[in-house]
Amino acid sequence: MSNSPIKPVPPGTPLSRQILLDGVTVLVDKPATWTSFDVVNKIRATIRHRYQIRKIKVGHAGTLDPLATGLLIVCIGKHTKRIQELMGLDKTYEGRFMLGATTPSYDSETEPDARYPIEHIDQELLDQTVAQFRGRISQKPPLYSAIKQDGKRLYRHAREGRKVEIKPREVVIHDFRLTNINLPEIDFVVRCSKGTYIRSLAHDFGKALHSGAYLAALKRTAIGPYRLEQAWQLPDLVATMRVER
Repeated sequence: MSNSPIKPVPPGTPLSRQILLDGVTVLVDKPATWTSFDVVNKIRATIRHRYQIRKIKVGHAGTLDPLATGLLIVCIGKHTKRIQELMGLDKTYEGRFMLGATTPSYDSETEPDARYPIEHIDQELLDQTVAQFRGRISQKPPLYSAIKQDGKRLYRHAREGRKVEIKPREVVIHDFRLTNINLPEIDFVVRCSKGTYIRSLAHDFGKALHSGAYLAALKRTAIGPYRLEQAWQLPDLVATMRVER
């Protein structure tokens, strides 16, 4: 397979059996509460059922948390060979922090476990704190994540009540801006390197404010040159996958 740029199939394009067998990439707007694997499994099952292609590889190029929405790159057939290449691209997100509290999962999947003051937070402190998180930074992935440690995913350790030492990792925040401030809520935009956890950014941002914070909402709007505006809605993609009579 050549290393030419991958051109995803635009929404509404009929997907024939031959196109799928040759390999194709689709951009999908992941629905809230669906895992990235749910999306992959839905597409794989649809292909197997409607086209009678029993063995076909389907994979995604970068996980989104279940509560997050937005751009998911899905590679089908021979295009799965280029997943690693796509995973290395920068990601862009927009979302919302909730200040004054923390949660075990660093997002709204779990209930707050601690409360903190926010009365001291002003524009100057926010500007100074945002600047601390631009460039190369170190962060620890959330305990509620799919990273494996000691042969088991971290979220399984968390649900079993086990404490594990999580090693920090270096990531790059290319751009980080606050777009709307209405305490305790803060809207933001961030462009970052692969491996960045926005939930960890929320948690660390709250600590740096001498308060607490968790991720209240998140949408991935871009992966490298690929944009959410180019993505299929999952029901439309599934509906388009039909054998022509």
